Amino acid sequence: MTMRTMDYDAIKKSLPYRYPILLLDRARIESETRAVGFKLLSFNDLVFQGHFPHHPIMPGVLQVEAMVQTSVLLLKERLDPSSARDIYVKSIDKVKFRKPALPGDRLIVEIDIKEINGEDASVVAVNRTKSGVTCQVGMVISVRDRQTAGRIPLEFNEVDRDENIEMDVVGIMDVIPHRYPFLLIDYIASVDDSDVVAVKNITATEPYLHAYSPEYSVLPGPIQVEIIAQAGCVHTLLRPENKGKIAYFMSIFDVSYHAPVRPGDQLEIRVTIPRGGSKFGKGTGRIFVDGKLVTEGGIAFVLVDE
Repeated sequence: MTMRTMDYDAIKKSLPYRYPILLLDRARIESETRAVGFKLLSFNDLVFQGHFPHHPIMPGVLQVEAMVQTSVLLLKERLDPSSARDIYVKSIDKVKFRKPALPGDRLIVEIDIKEINGEDASVVAVNRTKSGVTCQVGMVISVRDRQTAGRIPLEFNEVDRDENIEMDVVGIMDVIPHRYPFLLIDYIASVDDSDVVAVKNITATEPYLHAYSPEYSVLPGPIQVEIIAQAGCVHTLLRPENKGKIAYFMSIFDVSYHAPVRPGDQLEIRVTIPRGGSKFGKGTGRIFVDGKLVTEGGIAFVLVDE
C-alpha cells in the first residue's frame, strides 16, 4: 500500500461522521496496519464550553473517539467496502488517560492494527501532544448490520421522569461542572449508598448523534462511556466527604457494546460505585434500552479539590 495523506474533505468522503463528532482534520495512511490522525484543538471548539467552564480540557472519551475514527479510515475498505453496514467499536479495554489535551494543543493519533480475525480487528492506539502521551487504548473494531429502530414504548416505566425523581438536571449541574454540549444525563432517578440510576433521552437533535449515509444515526460508543462516567461522578460527589471536589477520568476497562443506541431510545444507566478511598473512585456501569442491555463497562477516576 502506498502511503497517502487525507485532508478534511477526503476524510468526509470516507467516513460517515459529520460535525460536531467528526474529530479529524487530516490523516495519513502509512501502511495496511498503521495510520496517523491529526486534530488541532482550539478554544472555539464548542465542547470546551461544556468541559469545563473556566478549565477547558478535551474530554477523554472524545480522544478515544478520534482513535476510533482513525481506525475506521484504515479498516473501512477491508471491513465494509460497500458502506452497507455499520462499522463500529465493539469493545474497549485498558484505556489510560495520562495527560490532559488542552486548547492550543496539536493532537497526534497513532493507530496500529495487531490482528484481523474475520470481522473483528484488534487495534492499539496512542494519542500524543508535545507534552507527551495523553491517552492509550486497546479496542476491537467490527461491523454489524444496520438495525431498524425498536418499538415505541407507549406505556411509562418506573424510571420515567415524575415528581419522585432524586435530582433534575439543575441539581446535577450543582454537583458536576459539565455543561452543554457535554452534559449527558438528564436526571437522576434514584440513588443509594453504592448505586445510582440515571436517565438520558436520545433524541434526533442530539449533537453527538452522527449520520451514516444513507441516513443511519447512532450514538458513538465512547460517548456512552461518558454517560456512565457522569452518572458515577454525580453519585460519588454527592457523598459528604467529597463535597468541594471534582472528578477526572483515569481509565476505562472491559467495555462491551451489544446493540446500537438510536434516536428515540431512552437510556437507563445503572452504575455501582463502592465506597473506597478519598482520592479515587472505581465502579461498573450498564446501559439499558427498553430493558435490553446495550452497553457495559468499568470506569475509574481521581478526585481532586476544585
